Amino acid sequence: MRRTKTNVTIHDVAQAAGVSVSTVSRVLNNKVDVAPETFHLVQDVIGKLGYTSSLAARSLRSHRTNVIGLVLFDIADAFSVQIMSGVDRLLKELNLYDLIVYSGVDSKRKLAEDRERRCVALMDNSITDGIIVVAPSAATFANISPLVIIDPHNDTPGYPGVISENHAGALAATQYLTSLGHRRIGYIGGRPELQSSTQRLQGYTDGLTQVGLPLEPDLVQAGDYTRQTGYLNAQKLLGLPKPPTAVFAANDASALGVMEAAREAGLRIPEDLSVVGFDNIPESAYFYPPLTTVDQSINQMGYLAAQLLIRLINEGELENRNYTLPTRLVVRESCMANHNNSQP
Repeated sequence: MRRTKTNVTIHDVAQAAGVSVSTVSRVLNNKVDVAPETFHLVQDVIGKLGYTSSLAARSLRSHRTNVIGLVLFDIADAFSVQIMSGVDRLLKELNLYDLIVYSGVDSKRKLAEDRERRCVALMDNSITDGIIVVAPSAATFANISPLVIIDPHNDTPGYPGVISENHAGALAATQYLTSLGHRRIGYIGGRPELQSSTQRLQGYTDGLTQVGLPLEPDLVQAGDYTRQTGYLNAQKLLGLPKPPTAVFAANDASALGVMEAAREAGLRIPEDLSVVGFDNIPESAYFYPPLTTVDQSINQMGYLAAQLLIRLINEGELENRNYTLPTRLVVRESCMANHNNSQP
């Protein structure tokens, strides 16, 4: 039997709650001049009747939808989950905005750029008041609404951005490995179009320079922040005539791929190979062994980006365009001293 859809209107809500339509409207827009008992009564009736306010109608009335858009490269990625959690944490505190999430992931970079632009165009100036884009494949967007970037593109012009102290974090990781006596340190990079990847590679390079080690091209593998590529790149590194005694991966997902490749090769971590990651996703503490990594406060990155976006929405400008969060080295059990320093 086909069910007939019935449209509950704002008038139905007002009648059932015994209040005026304007009172229901004020509750829907979270106005502060509604008595608490009335506010909760109307909210209860809205829930029971299943009333939903049209975003389009809300936008026409107030030029606001009270919705924030979030575009992620991969919605299933642990980094993305932490970003979403940070954005959601702020929105729950404010209790004024809803969140719409789109994924721009695609195996082919050009298609990912096009999908990201479509996602932004779909939300721009219509169903959202502003948009956050995380680790974009695209460098530019034809947007009108406020937009904030997390982990900006190398060629991203003008957008406010949130990023961590990638160079300092990578430098600290490399310094830690050299302090343990490692002299052949492999490096697996991230997505080359992102500022984070460029800065982490430079931190690794500078860490080698500090102890008089040259940058050896065969020890550096171009990655893309994925576990699978980390695994494949680790196989290349471990197959060298003089394999590294340690590998620094530009993120935790890649580091997990390194651990898998090492175990397949019959190597023990950390006895035969030390491994360091970057991100400090919650799962990294439960890798086997627990991963030494660089914490970049991913959840806080999402929280800060949401703060900045809402400030842009309400005030139209920001004091700064670039906001940087500190990093710190988290030492766990995936590294140990290298006592064989005979290799250059």
